[in-house]
Amino acid sequence: MVFRKKDHLVGLDIGSRTIKAGEIGHTKKGQVLEKFGTIDIAPGLIEDGSIKDPEAIAESIRQLYHTHGIREQNVAISIGGYSVIVKKINVQTMTEDQLQESIQFEAEQYIPFDISDVNLDFQILGENEHNPNQMSVLLVAAKKEMVNDYINLTQMAGLNPCIIDVDAFALQNIFEINYDTKDENVALIDIGASKTSLNILKGNTSVFMRDVSLGCGQINQKIVSIADCSLEEAEELKFGNQIEKISQEDLSDIISSVVADWCTEIRRALDFFYSTYPDEQIKKIVLSGGGGAIKEFRQLLAVETSADVQTINPFEQIHVSEDYFEPAFIERIAPQASICMGLAIRRVSDK
Repeated sequence: MVFRKKDHLVGLDIGSRTIKAGEIGHTKKGQVLEKFGTIDIAPGLIEDGSIKDPEAIAESIRQLYHTHGIREQNVAISIGGYSVIVKKINVQTMTEDQLQESIQFEAEQYIPFDISDVNLDFQILGENEHNPNQMSVLLVAAKKEMVNDYINLTQMAGLNPCIIDVDAFALQNIFEINYDTKDENVALIDIGASKTSLNILKGNTSVFMRDVSLGCGQINQKIVSIADCSLEEAEELKFGNQIEKISQEDLSDIISSVVADWCTEIRRALDFFYSTYPDEQIKKIVLSGGGGAIKEFRQLLAVETSADVQTINPFEQIHVSEDYFEPAFIERIAPQASICMGLAIRRVSDK
């Protein structure tokens, strides 16, 4: 029997090309997937995390809810990109209340935005390993304008946004629930339509984070230029449909060129991490997002980083009934569902 807690939430992942909604219930045996669905939105409605047509997106969210019979109005959403800054800083040891009072002053030297234009939050990580008089703090700053836009969007769709997370943290949460992290360094890399985020974990602690403006949309753009088609048609062509409009050889060349660029940028980010932590080594990379399903990307990245590269399964420790969800659908959607599932496991009472 599935039972619902009072602080239950729906995970709502608002991507630039696809919106996902998921609901996780609890049984005596553990967590179970109750509802999950996606809906594609037109190109240009969301660009670089900026909402261009809130009414059209709100209508898509309402349609997604209706199609999949989702009734819970309390939702957890997430944001990312260049309007969000996540930084690990060191400050003098103090209580959480004292840090709450001084965080604005501490943040000013690390945030490249006007401090009055951002919402600040933090998480105390513990004592600084190099200085017992200091503690390490994870600082998060998000532009108020972006936060307000996403709040207004979800409210326009008739929903109640209870938690606003960061994409990379939502991914980290679902990874930790499904995998034994131990003490090894793991790089979580999410390749979306227009943004790639990198989050390096040491155990359960995020030590390095970076967003790059690269994504699966680059493949579509190159297909458009060769096949003289729309972006919607390019999405079909990318998956081998309507193959008469582009040769398999041209498609393969496009994918090879784009994933090579991704690998170059990821390697640069990892090199920066190694320059900061010269004694550390990343032996495992876990991919998610639409790009995580591209076999050639996984293979090339493994060669270029000398790491074990795998694609995440966010349902590894979550029961998925074959009576309600086709196994083939779940397997196909798993990499793209990760952030949504990371949001769905949150609760209203979470910090």
